[in-house]
Amino acid sequence: MRGGAERGGAAQSGQSTAGGAAWLALFTSLGTLICCALPILLVTLGLGAAVASLVSAAPFLVWLTKHKVWVFGFSLAMLLLSGWLLRRGSRQCPSDPALAAACVRARRWNLRIWRAAVAIWGIGFFAAYLLLPLRRLLEG
Repeated sequence: MRGGAERGGAAQSGQSTAGGAAWLALFTSLGTLICCALPILLVTLGLGAAVASLVSAAPFLVWLTKHKVWVFGFSLAMLLLSGWLLRRGSRQCPSDPALAAACVRARRWNLRIWRAAVAIWGIGFFAAYLLLPLRRLLEG
């Protein structure tokens, strides 16, 4: 009986590791939106004064923007790590039906969070690196 409980605990700890990595990936990918996509969107909408007041209220945005290569690199590394952990760690669920159902629900939510983080990272990458060259290409 104890061996089954230990296996269930191991599966749950794998889920929590993957879930924690998925949440961390989500927050790091949100950093890409804050540093790059939000200011670009506000300036595009003609709200440059809002960007100026945002930067004066939160001066760390300037640092994030200056180091956007590191922000995007770190968030991509977190996305890859969390994707690997989700793929590797979630193959085992406990044999107890209630724990197995909770394990499956946790896996689904972790995958949803990870997919949202990937989408957010993609939007930030597009805004930071591809939007201006595409605009220049289409105007020229």
